[in-house]
Amino acid sequence: MTATQQGSAVAPSRRTRRTERRRGGGSKALGVVAGLLLMGGAVGMQTLHLSDNELSDPLTYAGAKGEAVDARRFSLRLDSLATAKSIQSGTSTVPTDQVFLIVTVSAKSSIKPYHLGQPVLVTADGKKFDATDRVDNTLTLAQKWVQPDIWTSGRFFFEVPPSALADASVVFGLRASVVVESYRPEVEIDLGLDEDAARKLAASAQNVYSTDKK
Repeated sequence: MTATQQGSAVAPSRRTRRTERRRGGGSKALGVVAGLLLMGGAVGMQTLHLSDNELSDPLTYAGAKGEAVDARRFSLRLDSLATAKSIQSGTSTVPTDQVFLIVTVSAKSSIKPYHLGQPVLVTADGKKFDATDRVDNTLTLAQKWVQPDIWTSGRFFFEVPPSALADASVVFGLRASVVVESYRPEVEIDLGLDEDAARKLAASAQNVYSTDKK
């Protein structure tokens, strides 16, 4: 279970929103043209002074459980949530003294196949939990190709304290090695869990969640 710190954004993110350029018809007064040129130069100088962190900020598209969120390069939908006290695969069973959160999602790409990276759970107070490394990566959707226009379903697993579930969201993106450009897309899904719903979900945790195909 790994916790890191990072802020989240709403799509399109304020920090990554780019200025639209408008084209007008007819001739413009020289003063207006000069003003536009000066404005363009100022924007260019501002871009040159962006920090490495600002240039690498993702472009975040937000949505809710059950909603298909289009992040341009890929679309993603959070289908269901489940909790468990242990995860079983084959003859191996992994227990936890916290709770395993299992998120089932579907994804498709827009133009070419991609692999999703492991997602991150963001708590109401800004803490971040990486998907657990105690469940084999081959059992997750990250192992499958996300193909153009074909919904592919799979699961991701988190190991978190029950208190982390209320008002939490999960952020999904492509593998870092897939998109190395600025403003890489990501999808942030609100799990839709208030305090009462989060408490009920944690209390209903299965004793054993099997990843084996039935």
